[in-house]
Amino acid sequence: MTEPAAAPRRRGAVRTEEILQVTLDLAAEVGYAGLNVKAIAQRAGVGKHTIYRRWTSLPALLLDALSHVWVSDLDYRSTGDVRSDLREQFIRSSGVLSTPPIGPVYRALIAEAQADPALRATIHERFLASVEDSTLRRITLAQHAGELTAGVDLTFAAEVLCGALYYRALVSDRPIDEAAVDGLLDMFIAAYISRD
Repeated sequence: MTEPAAAPRRRGAVRTEEILQVTLDLAAEVGYAGLNVKAIAQRAGVGKHTIYRRWTSLPALLLDALSHVWVSDLDYRSTGDVRSDLREQFIRSSGVLSTPPIGPVYRALIAEAQADPALRATIHERFLASVEDSTLRRITLAQHAGELTAGVDLTFAAEVLCGALYYRALVSDRPIDEAAVDGLLDMFIAAYISRD
C-alpha cells in the first residue's frame, strides 16, 4: 500500500524538476523580459495552474530554478589552505555567474528586485546571505586554525570578498577572471594573515 502512495510524490517531484529545468532553458533562450508562466507551462507540457500551485509568481519560480542548479556551488572545500579554498570557490562561482542560464537570469532578477522589496529580501536571504555565511564560516575556520589573525571580526571581510565578485558579475562589464580573484585574495590575505 505504501508504493502507490509513493508514486504520485515521485511523479510530482519529477514534474517539479522538469518545470525548473524548462524555466532555465527558456530563460536562456528568450531572456527574462521574454519569459512568462504561459510559455513555461506550454514548454513543460503542463497547465498554468500546475505552476501557480507550486509558485506564487514568475520570480519565485526563477529563484527556485536557480537554487535547483546553483546551491551545491556555494559550498567551500576545506583543505587547510584558506587562500586556495577561496580561490577555487570564487573561480567556480564566477563561472556560474558569468554564463547562461544562471548569469543572465540572476542579473535580470537583481534588476527586477530594485523595484520589488519583497523580491530583494528573498534574493538576499536565499543567495547573498548564504554566500556571505559560507564565506564567513570558511575564513573563520581558517582563523581558528591560526591561518588568519586571531580576535578580528571577519564579518565585514566576508561581505567585501563576496561583494567585490558580485559587483563585477552584476554591475560592471569587467570579467571575474583569475587575475581579479587573485588580486582580491592578495588584498584579503595581506590584511588578515596571521603574523605569528
